[in-house]
Amino acid sequence: MNILLVYPLFPKSFWSFDKTVQLIGKKAFLPPLGLVTVAALLPQEWNARLIDCNLQEMTEEDWGWADMILLSGMIAQKPDLLARIREAKRRGKPVAVGGPFATAFSDDCRQAGADFLVLDEGEITVPLWIDALKDGVASGEFRSFGKHPDIATSPVPRFELLDMNAYAAMSMQFSRGCPFQCEFCDIIVLNGRIPRAKSSAQVLAELQKLYDLGWRDMIFVVDDNFIGHKQKVKELLRALKPWMIEHLFPFSFNTEASLDLAADQELMDLMVACNFGSVFLGIETPDEGSLELTKKYQNMRSSLLESAIKIQRSGLRIMSGFIIGFDNEAPGAGQRIVRFVEDAAIPLAFFSMLQVLPETALWHRLQRESRLLGTADINQTTLMNFTPTRPVQEIAREYIDGFWQLYEPQQFLDRIYRCYCLLGQANYPKKKRAPKKVEWAAIEGLLTVFWRQGVQRSIRWSFWKYLWKMFRHNRGGLLSFINQCAYMEHFLEYRQLVKDELEAQLKALPPN
Repeated sequence: MNILLVYPLFPKSFWSFDKTVQLIGKKAFLPPLGLVTVAALLPQEWNARLIDCNLQEMTEEDWGWADMILLSGMIAQKPDLLARIREAKRRGKPVAVGGPFATAFSDDCRQAGADFLVLDEGEITVPLWIDALKDGVASGEFRSFGKHPDIATSPVPRFELLDMNAYAAMSMQFSRGCPFQCEFCDIIVLNGRIPRAKSSAQVLAELQKLYDLGWRDMIFVVDDNFIGHKQKVKELLRALKPWMIEHLFPFSFNTEASLDLAADQELMDLMVACNFGSVFLGIETPDEGSLELTKKYQNMRSSLLESAIKIQRSGLRIMSGFIIGFDNEAPGAGQRIVRFVEDAAIPLAFFSMLQVLPETALWHRLQRESRLLGTADINQTTLMNFTPTRPVQEIAREYIDGFWQLYEPQQFLDRIYRCYCLLGQANYPKKKRAPKKVEWAAIEGLLTVFWRQGVQRSIRWSFWKYLWKMFRHNRGGLLSFINQCAYMEHFLEYRQLVKDELEAQLKALPPN
């Protein structure tokens, strides 16, 4: 059987980093890890191809080759995912759909024409679907009904199906699940509250495969919470450190974790020793009342600001998530978030209005309170999908203004430099490294950053001043500093998109 795995288009978002990715000659930030994992779960006598629609469009030859179309995507990919289901059915192709969107909105996929809904975690449901196909079943829905697989049995993803040169980073997963109970989060709905981890040998096998395929760049560890099971993650890092030394540090790592990372210096030191450079933290809000309401208790155990600064001083650059629009939130939340980001010197702050995700505790509470407004597209450029406790116009205005201010060029550049002052030399210990191939596209991107930020823009004097200071006092972090500056190219465009789209939606609202 010929299986065509299709990853739908991703809209422009905080995470797409469009302009930054283009600067270095790449087409997308991350590959579809879910689909290459599913490919490894399929019978290996089946033929599999992967089309990432963010890199290339499907051709007539692709359609003609495929016996079955298999789609997966996230909620933000909804429009293109549903359109591709319809197109596949128009062409007479059987369609199987899985992933976060299909699991949350299975009716939408069914109405679009999907034959098979392979939902929840694939290690359980993909084998059920395969057995049904072998029995001649032509349609059906396959669920795990609350069971979660032991991902230590998950196979090494088929990374060889990817056009690896088209991506800025590779992705891999060590664990699933998160022990916390944040009201708005769908992770515990999808993956449960008991973290499940792969073995160290399993992770090293995946890294070895990426190494053998020639990858020598960043890897994003896409765990729900990398430190959800601290004992197991320390075991992994202790095994990873000698592997990295032996292979001359071929990769750098980024990941996602919870703020209680700050309480474990040993864990932070192990991460830095293994070449982890950045960690995404769900800080959400500096307002303690909102944290308590949304059950983000892990962020209330110590000072948010002191914890963030401690993590950065340990050598881990913070990316962070912030949300505006919690119930009973006092006016001015947007500026309080901006002030926190500045005080903590966090370069990249993911800032969004609260959106309610299906089947979360927040979803059920607002459903009981008759405050849900439907399931329209959910991203950073849409208004809230529920009725908040203060005027949505006020929240949206604070969000637009705050996002704009965070990525004002001078403010952004100053914040990046302050971050690297906190990091100091901690994240750049002397490591014997293999020589890295220099690509012309990267050189061209570097020159573009120098031209735009060092010549064209009003920040030119600050840009060169900070480069000189980095060269003199933290030479090991100089290239990383320039990489952070390159993100400015994405956010200058994206903040305008946020402003234009939300202001248009605000104008369309009925008067109060």
